[in-house]
Amino acid sequence: MFEIDPSTTPDTTSNTTQLHTELTIGDYFRAQVAVDPNHEFIVYPDRDLRWTYRDFDERTDNLAKGLLAIGMKPGEHLGVWARSVPDWLTFMFATIKVGIVLVTVNPAYKSHEIDSVLKQSDISTLCITDAWKDVDYIEVIRSLIPESKSCERGHLVASEYPRLKNLIFMGAEKHDGFYSVPELISLGQRTPDEALERARATFTNTDPINMQYTSGTTGFPKGVMLTHRGILNNGFLTGERERFDARDRVCLPVPLFHCFGCVVGALAVLTHRATMVLVEEFDALEVLEAIHKERATALYGVITMYIIMLNHPRFAEFDLTSLRTGVIAGATVPPEVTREAMERMHMSQITNCYGLTEASSVFIQTAWDDTDYQKQHTVGQPHEPVEVRVIDPNDGHICGPGEIGELCCRGYNVMQGYYKMPAATAAAIDEDGFLHSGDLGSLDEEGYYTVTGRIKDVIIRGGENIYPLEIENFLLTVSGVLDAQVVGAPDERLGEIVVAFVKQREGFDLSEQGIRDHMVKQMTRYKVPKYVFFVEEYPLTASKKVQKFKLREMAAKLVAQRT
Repeated sequence: MFEIDPSTTPDTTSNTTQLHTELTIGDYFRAQVAVDPNHEFIVYPDRDLRWTYRDFDERTDNLAKGLLAIGMKPGEHLGVWARSVPDWLTFMFATIKVGIVLVTVNPAYKSHEIDSVLKQSDISTLCITDAWKDVDYIEVIRSLIPESKSCERGHLVASEYPRLKNLIFMGAEKHDGFYSVPELISLGQRTPDEALERARATFTNTDPINMQYTSGTTGFPKGVMLTHRGILNNGFLTGERERFDARDRVCLPVPLFHCFGCVVGALAVLTHRATMVLVEEFDALEVLEAIHKERATALYGVITMYIIMLNHPRFAEFDLTSLRTGVIAGATVPPEVTREAMERMHMSQITNCYGLTEASSVFIQTAWDDTDYQKQHTVGQPHEPVEVRVIDPNDGHICGPGEIGELCCRGYNVMQGYYKMPAATAAAIDEDGFLHSGDLGSLDEEGYYTVTGRIKDVIIRGGENIYPLEIENFLLTVSGVLDAQVVGAPDERLGEIVVAFVKQREGFDLSEQGIRDHMVKQMTRYKVPKYVFFVEEYPLTASKKVQKFKLREMAAKLVAQRT
């Protein structure tokens, strides 16, 4: 296993504010089970699957012992390449209990990407499901690892992946060369509990337990090393801003491979002894049904998900009055979308938040009792144990209120580093221990932060800095516009020009010139898009984030065709 040299890692723990807990996640989970073992922990409404805290504790104990029985050791890496099936969380908590590092793999990856992750991450055990959309996982593994067709389980020797020893199928079906989940649980049931205790003694809460590959909205991702201490306390602090308690039922249609699902979602639920209501893959109708059926009190989603749900033709059929709070994620959430969620989905205590995987996720967040304006127009205030600065990316000075700069943070939550990428780690975390986000934002006089967009997204037109979010938010006020994304396109004279990609609502017939004419009357001319392209969909990551780098590529090609 690769270990980060602490002598070369910046100190990110200088803030002395006391954290909620110094337990490992496994010990914390056991403590929650002891309080109320029969309380529901995980619910999959479409499968009518319900696990209490006790049920899940027993299942994860047995799976953890099963992993030890096939030769895995604390500190080794286990990858999960799967959609959000029920046993995704079983593997997460089983690995947590014995100090095995869980590597979360984007379910949308195809052959080239999974090949790169297998080689870079040093995975010794890979768990997969059957398929996701057009990706047949079994077929991909057979093509990359031909030895898997004839090897004995647990004795894989793969020429291309010397660290890889085990393959696991996350289901009951049998495949040559793969363990199945029932087999591992059966092995665990026959393994003494002392094996768990021996493993627990080998690690602490400051050890890495999770390697998450960044979402890839700006290119190929890097493996982010996160600790028990970082992600457990982050889940707690996020849930506190939503005023969670054991009565809450949190609907999670967000992917578990991402921090939004497995930290902001699952660990916020765990730390408040609440219940998570999971939807395996986002489908607006299934999410609305789950909220209605399970009387969910909270909902998580990115901007795109909320827009799709709010505009679903059957939206009015469902009783959403049980909703109270939740998270609408995305650094640049349009105020109109938050307002609609508050009013039409009854989420009066909804929270907006800002964070990134490298920061164990959320470190700035609005609170359930903030004003409507603060919820709709800011991302809130920092979590108390985290120090936040707005730093000018040009000269490094600390920005004052109203001044735009790069959002940076320092504290318990900052990653240990990018796995086997010391140069990239040094570029992300400065000598003072501040993690640089790559996002621009500002602080107001009341201590609330606003995010303007990514540094790379700033459009420089003839020397003028243009922030896409301002234009996107204005476009959403135009009658008939469902969603809008703004990027820059190359221009020989001005350097860059503004280009908008617009999705229009059903029943409208918008025109490019009509939108431009409307904007010219109310917005400085240099901010008005030179071109407006109408699209049915945006390129998205598996976590439903818009891939702006792909939109920039599209804009360059479309503008070249026009000119």
